[in-house]
Amino acid sequence: MPLVTLLSRICVTLVAALLAAGPASAAVAAPAPASGPATPGPAATRWAVQPSGPDGPTGRNYFIYDLAPGATLTDHLGVTNLSDRPLTFQVYGTDAYTTADGAFALLPADRAATDVGSWIRFDRRAWTVAPGRRADIPFRLSVPANATPGDHAGGVIAAIAQARTTADGQQVRVDQRLAARVYLRVNGDVRPAVAVESVSVSYDNPINPAGGGDAVVTYRVRNTGNVRVAGTGAVAVEGPFGWRLARTAPVDLPELLPGGAFTVTERVTGVPPALLLTAEIDLAPTTVDTALPPVRRAASTWAPPWLLLAALAVLAGWLTVRLRRRARAARTAGPVAVPPTTRPVTGTAGGAP
Repeated sequence: MPLVTLLSRICVTLVAALLAAGPASAAVAAPAPASGPATPGPAATRWAVQPSGPDGPTGRNYFIYDLAPGATLTDHLGVTNLSDRPLTFQVYGTDAYTTADGAFALLPADRAATDVGSWIRFDRRAWTVAPGRRADIPFRLSVPANATPGDHAGGVIAAIAQARTTADGQQVRVDQRLAARVYLRVNGDVRPAVAVESVSVSYDNPINPAGGGDAVVTYRVRNTGNVRVAGTGAVAVEGPFGWRLARTAPVDLPELLPGGAFTVTERVTGVPPALLLTAEIDLAPTTVDTALPPVRRAASTWAPPWLLLAALAVLAGWLTVRLRRRARAARTAGPVAVPPTTRPVTGTAGGAP
């Protein structure tokens, strides 16, 4: 049994003997309101996109390239019309980024690409595909001679813009897009690197420390290198002198593109209030090629065992009162009578010598 838990239980018993216990209270969580049925929107036009070749799909999930600065290649985007009418698609390339929740996302249609998306060119932007047919549309990827080494991510998009009428009669333009990802690595100096930018720790200090409290640890991971990274992260909570209190199981981190960041929040339950808690972040980052050296960072917060301290304070006060009473009784009791002592007198019989 942990030392803090043992001391806490002893002090709880002591406090119960010295003080009258108050009534316990219980909290009941209110049920969340039920949500109503979703209102279906207008049926979306159906189509699919995939990496392809001049003779059809090649079985690739993504466009993955490894090219030198100044290199050029030609590839194909397969666009399949799954509707019952001809569809005209706008096809183009764009850049990717990592969202705040760690997802892979593409720039919105109204933002111009400045990276790999701008290096992709189609012979024409609009392509019409007959119902139930597929078009394998060629495009050219030209890497600039001054392209920076490392990973560049984006997507090749097939979009349909349609005018629709809202429930209140307003005309809106809906841009529906499907894309195939593009992962391009430009040859050169590859520098994988990951940093933990910040760590914060909060602790829900329980009244009764025997059951422990919850420590909430939040940390932000950023890809500071020039290649995409992933990996796992774990949190260890320690008390004074490196006393290990708890550790979470490793969680998978999302793929972070260069410059991307992701915030992780871990709740560690059953942590005893050990006066000072230290949360250490332990990252095991990886690239698509290899594992990287671990990255660690720590932060601390105070976690005073209030009940234990209160019990010690009550005990100290009780002992102080007892000692003062004894001292006062000793001062007011008065002098103590000492019985006389007698000694036998020796001499010669018959008087003085």
